[in-house]
Amino acid sequence: MTTGTVWRGGALGDQVRAVLAPNPGPMTLDGTNTWILHVPGDTVAAVVDPGPLHEGHLQEVLRQVGARGARVALTLVTHWHHDHTESLERWAELTQAPVRGGGRGPDFADDERISLGSLQIRVLLTPGHTADSVSFHLPDAGALLTGDTVLGRGTTVVAHPDGALGPYLASLDKLHAVAAAHPTALAPAHGPTHADAATVIAAYRQHRAERLDQVRAALAAGDDEATDVAQAVVERVYADVPREVWPAAKWSVQAQLDYLAANGQAG
Repeated sequence: MTTGTVWRGGALGDQVRAVLAPNPGPMTLDGTNTWILHVPGDTVAAVVDPGPLHEGHLQEVLRQVGARGARVALTLVTHWHHDHTESLERWAELTQAPVRGGGRGPDFADDERISLGSLQIRVLLTPGHTADSVSFHLPDAGALLTGDTVLGRGTTVVAHPDGALGPYLASLDKLHAVAAAHPTALAPAHGPTHADAATVIAAYRQHRAERLDQVRAALAAGDDEATDVAQAVVERVYADVPREVWPAAKWSVQAQLDYLAANGQAG
């Protein structure tokens, strides 16, 4: 799935707003989306993924929270990767708010409910991109924050060996069930929002099935005899992908090879 949409952040309804961090790149797309979660009229807000250690970005997030008549009372993190967590120490200094996720604070529980003022957040454990990946469902806002599990543009990396394909596929199924139950918008950690999260997630599921078929075909074509099987598969299956992202593609290929082997489908 690709789109040429230019993304600069902004509101998704009246409870969810993205502040785009200035860290664009091949792996971060337009940059990391830091999400402000706030119900109009409340004096408290939650922030998801403060992002890179960039003082200007952090101050802009605080400015936007303050402009809504609120303060940051809780910080949530979708997973441990650097572009989501680098600023956490400085962010905690600025906000004095507790942090959960990314290895900080109490562990999340699947289907846990978090209440903050009028804000209602449902926690969904969605491992696969990383072992600790979580998503956040805001039922009242009709929004699903998916971290790096589902992006707003392109497809995500299953970051082997921390990430794994079996859990990732199960996470996509879980997210699709949530998104399909009621009208739900997608709020990813990178790239633009989408009004119909279920459609995007369904496309992700289809993409993964197609990639697995391509990996099986590559193995049948002889790549299973290569000295570096994963690299050989990358060069065949991801030939149309920029080489700067081949190292990340190799993580996903290794995750796919492990999945096929575990299911008796490799070689």
